[in-house]
Amino acid sequence: MSTFERYLTVSVLACIVVGIGLGTLLPGLFAAIASAEVAKVNLPVAVLIWLMIIPMLLKIDFGSLGMVRQHWRGVGVTLFINWGVKPFSMMLLGTLFIGHLFAPYLPQDQITSYIAGLVLLAAAPCTAMVFVWSNLCEGEPHFTLSQVALNDLIMVVAFAPLVGLLLGVASITVPWDTLLLSVLLYIVVPVVVAQLWRRALLAIGPAALDRTLARIQPVSLVALLTTLVLLFAFQGEQILAQPFVIALLAVPILIQVYFNAGLAYWLSRRFGVAWCVAAPAALIGASNFFELAVAAAISLFGLNSGAALATVVGVLVEVPVMLSVVAIVKRSRGWYERGSACPLPETTR
Repeated sequence: MSTFERYLTVSVLACIVVGIGLGTLLPGLFAAIASAEVAKVNLPVAVLIWLMIIPMLLKIDFGSLGMVRQHWRGVGVTLFINWGVKPFSMMLLGTLFIGHLFAPYLPQDQITSYIAGLVLLAAAPCTAMVFVWSNLCEGEPHFTLSQVALNDLIMVVAFAPLVGLLLGVASITVPWDTLLLSVLLYIVVPVVVAQLWRRALLAIGPAALDRTLARIQPVSLVALLTTLVLLFAFQGEQILAQPFVIALLAVPILIQVYFNAGLAYWLSRRFGVAWCVAAPAALIGASNFFELAVAAAISLFGLNSGAALATVVGVLVEVPVMLSVVAIVKRSRGWYERGSACPLPETTR
């Protein structure tokens, strides 16, 4: 485990503190950064997200999709959670808590925007940090790789229609041109660039790919931390001014993460999936592609919108919550394996 992985929570908390502090001390600077946008796309955020995502995607071999057959039970469970449960459960939880139970305590003009941000957060499964979660829980690496590759391909065609459907159900006007632009910029372009770059490196030799990955990994991590600082600087004043709102927004996110992780873990056990596959399946099923959610929320609704704040709250709770899920699945391994009739081919690493 790398130093970054060991101190991930500390790093994120430090970014939160630094971001809020800088946003409070230098509001003019961050207002200028926030205004640096073209077609409602914030350019600094876009560059940082590309620097963060592309090195992660460079690791993905879409040829590994053939390995999906080896872990078809785990893949089936995760696909069901990612695309059949998670977005709809978040829509339900957001409407229940934000639209009804907590509505009297929230700014009335932002309620639909908050729900939209929660939907964006849940509509795309994690493609980057999930490698860290899988490594921490000793997950089957080939399953994680093939599942992430499959989810990336599905996102290219399913993210925009799914978000449009759910936001339409919530009676939120969907700016389709901006949504499709977000999909193009934050899913299609990074996937294409990463795969072309990967092919070029492999044409030289596998060692060239390994050297490149080793060199650019720090760039990805720095981009991640810088993005967190920037996001919390943008939202710092709102976070300090509305701590109660932040707490209320966190409730449906927390319930959603634990519900989907628990459901994926339970279904995996019922279907006899090996623990080394079930553990990352639960984590992939529960975690969110918060980079895409934040970028899409900013593009669709603006930097100071309730949607952007809701996705930033997702960033706020993502790391500590996912680390707690890692701890739960690791501690429950004995219970899991006592009740799982695991086929032998899936137990091999």
